[in-house]
Amino acid sequence: MFILDWLKDGVSWILVQFHGLFSIFLDGDSGWTWALSIVGLVVTIRIVLIPLFVKQIKSQRNLQLIQPQMKEIQKKYAGDREKQSAEMMKLYKETGTNPLASCLPIILQAPIFFALFGVLQGVAQYNPADANYVAPGVFAWDQYAHLAASMHSAEIFGVPLYGTFMDADGTPNPMATRILCIILIILMTTTTFLTQRQLIVKGSAPDNPMVKQQKILLYVFPLMFMVSGINFPIGVLIYWFTTNLWSMGQQFYVIRNNPQPGTPAFEAKQLRDSSRGAGKDTGTTITLEATEADDAAAPRVQPKKTSRNQRKRK
Repeated sequence: MFILDWLKDGVSWILVQFHGLFSIFLDGDSGWTWALSIVGLVVTIRIVLIPLFVKQIKSQRNLQLIQPQMKEIQKKYAGDREKQSAEMMKLYKETGTNPLASCLPIILQAPIFFALFGVLQGVAQYNPADANYVAPGVFAWDQYAHLAASMHSAEIFGVPLYGTFMDADGTPNPMATRILCIILIILMTTTTFLTQRQLIVKGSAPDNPMVKQQKILLYVFPLMFMVSGINFPIGVLIYWFTTNLWSMGQQFYVIRNNPQPGTPAFEAKQLRDSSRGAGKDTGTTITLEATEADDAAAPRVQPKKTSRNQRKRK
């Protein structure tokens, strides 16, 4: 597929650039150098996707705000699906809401995920004895051909980056491969669960009807990753775990500093803001009290005694 091949080239090119950067400080053939290159790939992609993340947040908030209107439309046109859909589209247009915007970051990351998967699969198939074999993506360019052997032999904790739980027997250390895969699958699944839970507990209003759907996904997504993760190469597991950490941190920042009204995070922010304001007021009071105390402690100047004749002259 042309688009996937093009993405493989792009993903591989980014990996090579970070590999060259980290090779200045680390061994270029080390698995840690390649693992850090995958982390660099995640950071690059997530920075590019920040504008879409902002649109995602706005879309999610708009959807929650127009929930009462959506319910009215569903109730009013319960027996007419066509009219109901038309009114829904009209509502989305009037409020500037795109229901698909909340899925854009995930949708756009999926091809990159498969491209990285394809590159690692190509590295796994690399055979140093076959001089005619060319790994996909970056290794198709002559100046980077030597990196196919480097990435193929790169290991972390004795496990190659192309190793998977299901194909562990094809790696130099099957037991270590399975153990590392299980650890990364657990980390990937846990961060997925915590990211979803953070959104539900802190970033959603209690009366929001979408919370029920989110609670279902809270368990569905981690379960999907746990089941499918046994077929992911170590490098892909590192990629997905890193992007989950980024999502968690990014979401935490937005929920804490710019929460949606009516959510627990919004109430927490109001309490923080009010406590800061109270602290400022307290500081002012202390200053005034201190000033009054200083005045009270200052020695009083006794009036001079004057004679009766002097008082009469005045």
